[in-house]
Amino acid sequence: MRKMFKYDSIADLVAAAKQSNEPLSKIVLREQAEAAETTEDALYAAMAKSLAVMRESVQEGLDPDKRSASGLTGGDAFKMMRAVEENRNICGKIFGTAMTKALAVSQTNACMGKIVAAPTAGSCGILPSALLTIAESRNISDHDLVMALFTASAVGMVIANNASIAGAQGGCQAECGAASAMAAAALVEVCGGTPDMCEHACAIALKNILGLVCDPVAGLVEIPCIKRNAAGVANAFVAAELALAGIESAIPADEVIIAMKKIGDAMSSTLKETAEGGLAVTPTGKKLCEKVFGCCQ
Repeated sequence: MRKMFKYDSIADLVAAAKQSNEPLSKIVLREQAEAAETTEDALYAAMAKSLAVMRESVQEGLDPDKRSASGLTGGDAFKMMRAVEENRNICGKIFGTAMTKALAVSQTNACMGKIVAAPTAGSCGILPSALLTIAESRNISDHDLVMALFTASAVGMVIANNASIAGAQGGCQAECGAASAMAAAALVEVCGGTPDMCEHACAIALKNILGLVCDPVAGLVEIPCIKRNAAGVANAFVAAELALAGIESAIPADEVIIAMKKIGDAMSSTLKETAEGGLAVTPTGKKLCEKVFGCCQ
């Protein structure tokens, strides 16, 4: 019987992919189907449904009139989309479109719409926006996108097993950081990169976001979370671009993940989703909290 992955090492996953001369996604799909005692086709179909939900969450979030129940957020994805359509954004169509989609999915979440936690609700816009944007730009098939989600999921599992994907435990580096690393690896694979490049993209994305705190204004997953999703997908594209160019991370991905864990452990509890520090306790942050709840500690 084939040895099952423990999902405790990016390096081990990459080594297995290289040994079988396959993309990361194929070995993950095969192993996960065996572990779940189901067929690869059944598991693929389930992941395809997640891709469909991701697409729907983008469309829902583009509604210019939709606002969250708090009234704090809404309409920004539409503004970004208009800027791209009118060629007013400064970073080009791909970058602008990715930010638009990231904002859209995050706004759908804030409005209690249906999203895919990838890996969390607070970071739900990063992976969908990365893959759906590159698919439109390069005419990538849905099959390749679904397979890339398996690569992303493997990266997420390793991070979860060795560090955390929860803002309450590791700060936003654990949420938007993990999502950026997942998206970066997935981007590399759909763009023809090697498993080694996927690992470097993962490492670079995480390094770029180490130490990011979780400080939601009024305790809601809206401010600054939604805009951090736009920043997160930008980070994923940067990491993927560097890796695809042959640029390597000096620190291996597994070591970066452990570093992230140690940083999260050292982080003050006021900066881990408690709304007791950072932006949440700025004068404006407190006023917004009072606006929503009538009072704010």
